[in-house]
Amino acid sequence: MRKAHSIRAHRLEEQILQELGRILVEEIQDPRLKLVTFSGVRLNTDLSVAEVLYTHSGEPEKEAAVTKALKAAGKFLRYRLGKEVDLRYVPELRFKWDEFLEEMIHVDPKKKDH
Repeated sequence: MRKAHSIRAHRLEEQILQELGRILVEEIQDPRLKLVTFSGVRLNTDLSVAEVLYTHSGEPEKEAAVTKALKAAGKFLRYRLGKEVDLRYVPELRFKWDEFLEEMIHVDPKKKDH
Protein backbone atom coordinates (compact mmCIF):
# COMPACT_ATOMS: atom_id res chain seq x y z
CA MET A 1 0.00 0.00 0.00
CA ARG A 2 1.43 3.37 -1.03
CA LYS A 3 0.96 5.89 1.73
CA ALA A 4 -0.63 9.28 1.07
CA HIS A 5 1.58 12.27 1.88
CA SER A 6 -0.74 15.25 1.44
CA ILE A 7 -1.75 17.62 4.22
CA ARG A 8 -5.39 16.62 3.68
CA ALA A 9 -4.53 12.93 4.10
CA HIS A 10 -2.57 13.65 7.28
CA ARG A 11 -5.49 15.60 8.77
CA LEU A 12 -7.89 12.83 7.79
CA GLU A 13 -5.63 10.18 9.36
CA GLU A 14 -5.66 12.10 12.64
CA GLN A 15 -9.43 12.55 12.52
CA ILE A 16 -10.01 8.85 11.78
CA LEU A 17 -7.66 7.86 14.62
CA GLN A 18 -9.48 10.08 17.13
CA GLU A 19 -12.95 8.92 16.08
CA LEU A 20 -12.04 5.22 16.05
CA GLY A 21 -10.52 5.58 19.50
CA ARG A 22 -13.65 7.25 20.81
CA ILE A 23 -15.93 4.66 19.23
CA LEU A 24 -13.80 1.84 20.63
CA VAL A 25 -14.02 3.24 24.17
CA GLU A 26 -17.63 4.41 24.17
CA GLU A 27 -19.52 2.02 21.90
CA ILE A 28 -17.76 -1.33 21.48
CA GLN A 29 -18.92 -3.91 24.01
CA ASP A 30 -16.64 -6.81 23.03
CA PRO A 31 -14.55 -7.76 26.10
CA ARG A 32 -11.69 -8.92 23.85
CA LEU A 33 -11.19 -5.29 22.78
CA LYS A 34 -11.09 -3.70 26.25
CA LEU A 35 -7.28 -3.34 26.31
CA VAL A 36 -6.85 -2.37 22.64
CA THR A 37 -5.35 0.98 21.67
CA PHE A 38 -5.29 2.40 18.16
CA SER A 39 -1.83 3.88 17.67
CA GLY A 40 -1.96 5.20 14.12
CA VAL A 41 -3.74 5.35 10.78
CA ARG A 42 -2.16 5.27 7.33
CA LEU A 43 -4.23 6.15 4.26
CA ASN A 44 -3.31 5.00 0.78
CA THR A 45 -2.85 7.53 -2.03
CA ASP A 46 -6.49 7.60 -3.16
CA LEU A 47 -7.81 7.56 0.45
CA SER A 48 -9.83 4.39 -0.16
CA VAL A 49 -8.01 2.20 2.39
CA ALA A 50 -7.09 3.07 5.97
CA GLU A 51 -4.56 0.82 7.66
CA VAL A 52 -5.32 1.09 11.38
CA LEU A 53 -2.39 0.25 13.65
CA TYR A 54 -3.23 -1.16 17.05
CA THR A 55 -1.65 -2.59 20.18
CA HIS A 56 -3.03 -4.70 22.99
CA SER A 57 -1.80 -4.42 26.56
CA GLY A 58 -2.93 -7.91 27.54
CA GLU A 59 -1.09 -11.20 27.17
CA PRO A 60 0.63 -11.78 23.79
CA GLU A 61 -1.23 -15.10 23.48
CA LYS A 62 -4.47 -13.15 23.03
CA GLU A 63 -3.28 -11.37 19.88
CA ALA A 64 -5.19 -13.79 17.61
CA ALA A 65 -8.43 -13.25 19.56
CA VAL A 66 -7.96 -9.48 19.40
CA THR A 67 -7.34 -9.61 15.65
CA LYS A 68 -10.46 -11.73 15.16
CA ALA A 69 -12.54 -9.34 17.30
CA LEU A 70 -11.32 -6.30 15.34
CA LYS A 71 -12.16 -8.01 12.07
CA ALA A 72 -15.66 -8.75 13.39
CA ALA A 73 -16.10 -5.15 14.57
CA GLY A 74 -14.69 -3.67 11.35
CA LYS A 75 -18.02 -3.11 9.58
CA PHE A 76 -19.53 -1.48 12.66
CA LEU A 77 -16.47 0.76 13.11
CA ARG A 78 -16.59 1.81 9.47
CA TYR A 79 -20.33 2.50 9.67
CA ARG A 80 -19.91 4.62 12.84
CA LEU A 81 -16.91 6.40 11.33
CA GLY A 82 -19.05 7.32 8.33
CA LYS A 83 -21.66 8.85 10.64
CA GLU A 84 -19.07 10.91 12.56
CA VAL A 85 -16.65 12.02 9.83
CA ASP A 86 -17.97 14.02 6.88
CA LEU A 87 -16.63 12.07 3.91
CA ARG A 88 -18.03 11.22 0.52
CA TYR A 89 -16.43 7.78 0.76
CA VAL A 90 -15.45 6.10 4.04
CA PRO A 91 -12.19 4.17 3.59
CA GLU A 92 -12.01 0.41 4.02
CA LEU A 93 -10.50 -0.36 7.43
CA ARG A 94 -7.61 -2.83 7.61
CA PHE A 95 -6.23 -3.61 11.05
CA LYS A 96 -2.54 -4.26 11.57
CA TRP A 97 -0.62 -5.05 14.75
CA ASP A 98 1.73 -2.13 15.50
CA GLU A 99 5.03 -4.01 15.64
CA PHE A 100 7.15 -0.87 15.89
CA LEU A 101 5.42 0.36 19.04
CA GLU A 102 5.52 -3.14 20.50
CA GLU A 103 9.28 -3.35 19.88
CA MET A 104 9.83 0.05 21.51
CA ILE A 105 7.94 -1.01 24.63
CA HIS A 106 9.66 -4.36 25.01
CA VAL A 107 13.28 -3.42 24.37
CA ASP A 108 15.66 -5.97 25.84
CA PRO A 109 18.29 -3.94 27.78
CA LYS A 110 20.90 -6.67 27.19
CA LYS A 111 20.61 -6.19 23.41
CA LYS A 112 20.88 -2.40 23.59
CA ASP A 113 23.97 -1.04 21.81
CA HIS A 114 26.00 1.70 23.43
